Amino acid sequence: MARLFGRERTRADLLARVGDLSQVGGVKLCQWDDGVERGMRVVEVRTGSGLEFTVLLDRGLDLGPASYRGIPLAWLSPAGFGHPAFYEPEGIGWLRTFGGGLMTGCGLTYLGAPCEDEGEALGVHGRLSHLPARHVQADEEWTRDACAFRVAGDLRQARILGENLRLTRRITAWLGESRIAIDDTVDNLAEARSPLMILYHINLGFPLLDEDATLVASPHPVKPRDADAEPGIADWMHFQNPTPTYREQVFNHDLAPDAEGWAAIKLVNPRLGISVSVRHRKDTLPNLVQWKMMGQGAYVLGLEPSNCDTLGRANERARGTLQFIEPGERREFRVEIQVEEV
Repeated sequence: MARLFGRERTRADLLARVGDLSQVGGVKLCQWDDGVERGMRVVEVRTGSGLEFTVLLDRGLDLGPASYRGIPLAWLSPAGFGHPAFYEPEGIGWLRTFGGGLMTGCGLTYLGAPCEDEGEALGVHGRLSHLPARHVQADEEWTRDACAFRVAGDLRQARILGENLRLTRRITAWLGESRIAIDDTVDNLAEARSPLMILYHINLGFPLLDEDATLVASPHPVKPRDADAEPGIADWMHFQNPTPTYREQVFNHDLAPDAEGWAAIKLVNPRLGISVSVRHRKDTLPNLVQWKMMGQGAYVLGLEPSNCDTLGRANERARGTLQFIEPGERREFRVEIQVEEV
């Protein structure tokens, strides 16, 4: 049963009280029509628990703005969620259409810092978040007295005489709950193996993120990515007010999985009385990257489950840690985001 407005409700009990389920929750296909976002297909999802979020169909089925009971959860960048037509793959051009949002997908064959790998120039964070979805489905499904809201589709990263990867993504939320599950399947449809790099760029912002918030996880190894992060290694879990000229700090977390194979980390804001946790399957996404950016306007905490580091594909290859997907092979990834009251 779904717990709505302080009471458990059966399907019959609920539907007897509303003219349509959309009165309390549901999925709604829309299109944005202004600025760099003009022409973008989106799906608005409401679960009835107070959780609302937007799925960006033309941006890799990313998650855009999100809120819980009116409290914004995600950081939004000044660039906006640019239509894929504005994508600039070279160098740091990806940042010109990085809208932030609750989750931005990075990959599929490269991500991280710009580099040159085996003669190929690679920009920031790959093409995934600029691929429009095909075969889109947005619907509700009842199983006895439980209702799931699903948005699904597939994305193709391919070129002639190159990679041919298909990512099938299913995003699920449940009536009366404040949890989002992202299930991805990657198939290699080419005749040659391909690099496979994937990262889930989850971006938490004000007011959830502020000087009262704390990042919580069970004891585990944490390493600074570079010299800029080294001074903050003892304080990775705490945050400060927006700071002029702040240089980003990036930490790599080796989270311990639980008995079922899930690794988890949580941002807690006691003043607001809520927390947001990120869970991922440790066997397929062994790394958790923390992006701590306390700048003015760029005030954001990135929690980023991944199968790689963020120093670029050339660095990953040189270290011998670059993953590949073989012809005909399939890989599966799962990430969950949950809001809870504390």
